[in-house]
This record gives sequence, C-alpha cells and structure tokens, in this order.
Amino acid sequence: MEPVPRAVDAAMPTPGMLALNLLLGAVGLAYFVYGKKNGAIVPLMCGVCLMVFPYFISGLFPLILVGLILILLPRFIQV
Repeated sequence: MEPVPRAVDAAMPTPGMLALNLLLGAVGLAYFVYGKKNGAIVPLMCGVCLMVFPYFISGLFPLILVGLILILLPRFIQV
C-alpha cells in the first residue's frame, strides 16, 4: 500500500505570504478607490486584479512579479 501524499501547498501560508497578500490587497483597494473616484479605468482594473490574483498564485516570486507589474502598469498606461 502506498502512502497518501500530503498536501503541503494546501496548508497554511507562511507569515511572509500573508503579509504580502495583505499589502497587495491594500494597494489594490487604494487603486480601486482612486480609479472609481476619478473615472480612470486602468487603475480601477489594476486594483481589482491586485485584490484577486493572490488567490490564484501560490509561489512567492510569481506573486511578487505579477504584483509589481500590476502596481506599475497604471504609471505607463494612461487612457
């Protein structure tokens, strides 16, 4: 009989990952409020993405990379 594999990634996230998720969510909320108040679509959508995407990415470096891209995107794309 083979042992049942343990779901290591499904366990509790590390404190660093929780802090990063909280930081990205806070920046996302600020972008969302700014975009909604000023009618700017790019910060609004980046804010929504910043609040949602940490639920789908489990690695630290991809989380940081995508987060930085979404944070810097409104700076370069102004519609």
